[in-house]
Amino acid sequence: MEQRQLGGSGLWVSRTALGTMTWGKDIEEEEAADQLAAFVDAGGTLVDTADIYTGGHSERIVGRLLRTVVRRDDVIIATKVGHTPEGHRRGDTSRRHLLASLDASLRRMQVDHVDLWQLHVHDPDTPAEETLAALDTAVSSGRVRYVGVGDFAGWQLAKYATWQRAGQSIGRVPIVSVGREYSLLNRHAERELLPAVADCGAGLLAWSPLGRGVLTGKYRTGVPGDSRGALPHMASYVEPYFDERSRRVVESVCTAAEGLGVSPLAVALSWVRDQPHVASTTVGPRTAAQLGDVLAAEGVVLPREI
Repeated sequence: MEQRQLGGSGLWVSRTALGTMTWGKDIEEEEAADQLAAFVDAGGTLVDTADIYTGGHSERIVGRLLRTVVRRDDVIIATKVGHTPEGHRRGDTSRRHLLASLDASLRRMQVDHVDLWQLHVHDPDTPAEETLAALDTAVSSGRVRYVGVGDFAGWQLAKYATWQRAGQSIGRVPIVSVGREYSLLNRHAERELLPAVADCGAGLLAWSPLGRGVLTGKYRTGVPGDSRGALPHMASYVEPYFDERSRRVVESVCTAAEGLGVSPLAVALSWVRDQPHVASTTVGPRTAAQLGDVLAAEGVVLPREI
């Protein structure tokens, strides 16, 4: 699998990342182990988790598999912080919350550091200077190697990245990545975020490149009983892409796939993967077979006409 430089940093990551959002709920640990082993065997390195995924169980499973399935040095562990589902506000990026949450993530994964630590959300109630100083502390203490942000607007990324860049001589660490949903069904990142990513020298980690599974074509004639769209807790996540505009895009993807002799998944994934400033695309397969389809798309390059 191709490795790409993350922003302007010295960190290189696989251009496909293994997402773990449902590990510990929809995906049992044995299935997760099979996926991780196959992913690393194919050359994948970037494993994406977060402190809130399945109430912390995702991080715990990642940690156990680092001791039993793959070597810690063979993977880039990326986790996130900032959501407060049990708190009095949606997000908290105060120094207190960030550093306490980092220590909790390290305990759950039983590691002494994470490779990429990301602000999951923007917190308007905490001064940016305080938030960014906590990121600097995390790196200087050795608990974090690189830092990034998640669901930020372009201007928020520019503000944070510029502050860090201006103070690099006094130890501020650069923002090397931005995470955002990006697919043929959701191109909002192109409006202002991608120009900001380019200007700030960061790399985009594109999540849900398959349009929450809709771009695979599996929902063309209904909702399969074994799909995420059929799960009560996931149906509302998938349903926004059942509209007429999305249907037309899916049909176009399927037409292109038929003409090229590849799967719709391969068309949708390779389109996102090869967009400028995309460092990696995060996929969250439910089964080893689905992961196999993703890995099989590694060699697909869309013709310019498509």
